[in-house]
Amino acid sequence: MEIRNEKPEDLEAVRRVNVAAFGRASEAILVDRLRGTDATFSFVALHTEQIVGHVFLSPVAIDGNCPGDRLVLGLAPVAVLPEYQRQGIGSLLIRHSLKECDRFGVKAIVVLGSPEYYSRFGFAPAKEKGLKCEYSVPEEAFMVLELESDALEGCNGTVKYRLEFDDLE
Repeated sequence: MEIRNEKPEDLEAVRRVNVAAFGRASEAILVDRLRGTDATFSFVALHTEQIVGHVFLSPVAIDGNCPGDRLVLGLAPVAVLPEYQRQGIGSLLIRHSLKECDRFGVKAIVVLGSPEYYSRFGFAPAKEKGLKCEYSVPEEAFMVLELESDALEGCNGTVKYRLEFDDLE
């Protein structure tokens, strides 16, 4: 399995992966709208030269107290073609993206998802770091991972996703 940066020629395959994984076009449209925004990361998983998985990260803002120089990203979406799910591809994509984000100086990453799944990568409830999600979601489903020790020291408030997320169904 190869994990690499998304290339311009991958756009249609990435759309297909997101639509197939979620059974709707919303996440694919979201990625298309976010693509090109500063400080985004997009990686694909290839199996025999076919794109079978995708992960995307985009900047979030903390509405409250937090120095503005701390780059925090939201991890969403993570998509794998249905016939390739439950084979560890999503985990490979997430681990790769975390390493790359750390390498580029990202301080922390937030995610909205299964605590059982994301805790294996080191994510912990965001409320433990004084953060809450702008959306009405169970507290335990909104998590954060500091890529640098104490990266969120002195931060607290509401995490705001980019406006493009408002159209997600």
